Amino acid sequence: MPSPSSPSSRATRWAWLIGLAVSAGLLAWTLHDVQPRAILAHAGRANPWLLVATVALATLTFPIRTWRWQVNLLPARAGEFARAYVAKRQLPVRFTTALASIGVERVMDGLVMVALMAVAIAVPSFPRHARIGTASVSHLATGAAMLFGTALLVALAVVHRPAPWLSFFNRVLHAVLPTRFADRLVRFAEGLIGGLEVLRRPGRFAAVVAWSLLLWLVNAAAFAVCFRAFGMPVPAAGALLLQAIIGFGVALPSSPGFVGVFELATKYTLEVYGIAPDLAVSYALTYHLTTFLPITLLGLYSLRRVHVPLGTLQTAGQEA
Repeated sequence: MPSPSSPSSRATRWAWLIGLAVSAGLLAWTLHDVQPRAILAHAGRANPWLLVATVALATLTFPIRTWRWQVNLLPARAGEFARAYVAKRQLPVRFTTALASIGVERVMDGLVMVALMAVAIAVPSFPRHARIGTASVSHLATGAAMLFGTALLVALAVVHRPAPWLSFFNRVLHAVLPTRFADRLVRFAEGLIGGLEVLRRPGRFAAVVAWSLLLWLVNAAAFAVCFRAFGMPVPAAGALLLQAIIGFGVALPSSPGFVGVFELATKYTLEVYGIAPDLAVSYALTYHLTTFLPITLLGLYSLRRVHVPLGTLQTAGQEA
């Protein structure tokens, strides 16, 4: 177990501090031009039954993620690193293999979100020449498609012909690193390639794509129902754009729950559809707060069910 003064412990503390600073800064920027009373007033007028439906749909995405991972690897759900760690402890798979399977999911998520984002841009109701902040929405979609598409192509190339890649990786590492460290990294790479195995099986790969599409359609439905709860004149296709912008935004370092990132991404996206800042921020805060609690409770329940304390995950994360 690392000591409080170990490099891994210090790195973890710095990561938390940076994430908190980013979240605080983005949340301050989100709130700088809105009135707190207006935020509360909009939230108070929201339809409570539609908010309950929103929370139910948002929470449903997490069982769907679990069912998808049953196809992709093996079932477990308690956050990205936690899933890989639980699989290592509870199931006959290597940690790196489980982690790589999650990487496949993230690439599929990115590609599906980009595809749905393209649908949102293509509908007649979408404002032409729309921008998120200073960036063109169409340029964002193109850049994201290139990024995730390239990642998938590289993964496909590696998993279908792993031997040449591993051989090259092995030669380079042993040329620049001590043997002990080079061997560890080669074993790590072998485990990662094992996690890409689903890409070699067309049937399972198609199932992962189908589950990913269902996941993000349900997630978008939660955003769309919440539009109606707040009486916002945003077309349903706007939910496809919103979830994509949020999905790209949470790649930034932030505190747990993506506080600040979520709110700022939502505010800028809804401005594309002419929604005033006060209403957009009220929507973002209400959605975030009401959907975060059940998701967190589900994660804690999952950890308890597989007998993995939170402290164990923190220690494992520092040692990984």
